[in-house]
Amino acid sequence: MNRKHIIIYTDGACEGNPGPGGYGVVLLHGGRRKELSGGYCLTTNNRMELMAAIVGLEALTEPSRVTLYSDSRYMVDAVTKGWARRWQANDWRRKGGEVAANVDLWERLLPLCDRHDVEFVWVRGHAGDPENERADFLSYRAIEHEGLPADEGFDNPPAVEQPPQTGAKITREGQPCRKCGTPVVKRIPKRKREPDQQYYFEYYLSCPNCGTMYLVEDAKRFFD
Repeated sequence: MNRKHIIIYTDGACEGNPGPGGYGVVLLHGGRRKELSGGYCLTTNNRMELMAAIVGLEALTEPSRVTLYSDSRYMVDAVTKGWARRWQANDWRRKGGEVAANVDLWERLLPLCDRHDVEFVWVRGHAGDPENERADFLSYRAIEHEGLPADEGFDNPPAVEQPPQTGAKITREGQPCRKCGTPVVKRIPKRKREPDQQYYFEYYLSCPNCGTMYLVEDAKRFFD
């Protein structure tokens, strides 16, 4: 199928991170242009970079061949290097078991990449590219609007199932509990010495959901 070739420039901005944020999009085809923008009262810069790409691709009425320019390494690398697809295949978990950020937006962006033939191209921000500068201008102008809506995906991120990982050794805070998958937290034990006790643990890791406790060898300390 002979698809139209659309050029899209996207940018996201945030005043504070998190803070009020906006996105800007410039679409170019056959001498015509379309500009889109919007913002939220509390969000992050990475979310606005993703939202700009989503809005640009969602504006296309038919499957197209797209060259999408962005100065976001986070987004461009995650797509072009296959990271986002691996997170998706791994139930939105990154290497090491951490839950990927911005799952709700990746779940919108990746299907759009399937619908369209999209080439993501990184460009250096504020380097004089007029359309990149225009997208940047649109994103910051959107922040200035009064009554910006809430970014529901930021305020209430979707729950990601926490599968048990029975083979993972728990050694640091934030790893998923081997029993229920909830990220473990660091706890400081009471240091009451028992008779003949030669050592204690400076801290231990505990699951706040099921209460499973993990002793960390690196936290082992011997009494003088």
